Amino acid sequence: MSVALQVSNIKASFGDLEILKGVDIEVPFGEVHVLMGPNGSGKSTLCHVLMGKSEYEASGSALVGGTEVIGMPVDERARAGLFEAFQYPVEVPGVSLDDLIREMGEVRDDPEFDSRVANAAETLDMNRFRDRAVNGGLSGGEKKRSEMFQAAIAKPKVAILDEIDSGLDIDAVREVAHLVEELRSDDLGVLIITNYRRILRYMKPDKIHVMVGGKVVRT
Repeated sequence: MSVALQVSNIKASFGDLEILKGVDIEVPFGEVHVLMGPNGSGKSTLCHVLMGKSEYEASGSALVGGTEVIGMPVDERARAGLFEAFQYPVEVPGVSLDDLIREMGEVRDDPEFDSRVANAAETLDMNRFRDRAVNGGLSGGEKKRSEMFQAAIAKPKVAILDEIDSGLDIDAVREVAHLVEELRSDDLGVLIITNYRRILRYMKPDKIHVMVGGKVVRT
């Protein structure tokens, strides 16, 4: 099975503070992996580095479907097939979800885009939110569902889901776990970052990676 995400010896510092100390993770296409570890272990920092957050000084390699993304601007990383679902999705006043969808469609040369939007909106019950501002007035669980909807229509090669279960009640955690399983496909690799085991009750990840002190210590 080919590799969606290949992280090799990623190191990262924030000012004088070294956070990542040589991270290696491999996520094949078609698999869902989980990255766990205590607070401060570097999980979210890895996510930020992969997405190109400029506050970090980083080195190493991150291949998305074979394309090196370290050093790329954020928008180019997205075009290379990297997607992030945020721990705390922000509201975007004045921009409706439909506006966002139209922008996504305009930067893609994909004849199946409109049908994928229609199918995902029906499956995830998102049609009632499409005329609202992005994440405007949504509950925590609804915001996470909107993130899964965006992932489904963006059709990335790699989806990084940063603490998607954070702040949710148990029913919402169960729903999010179901939505992640719905995302599974042979041309997508998923990496879930979480502090909690509870989401694992409702899904079957292929592998779990444990991060401590800025390194993956066990898979």
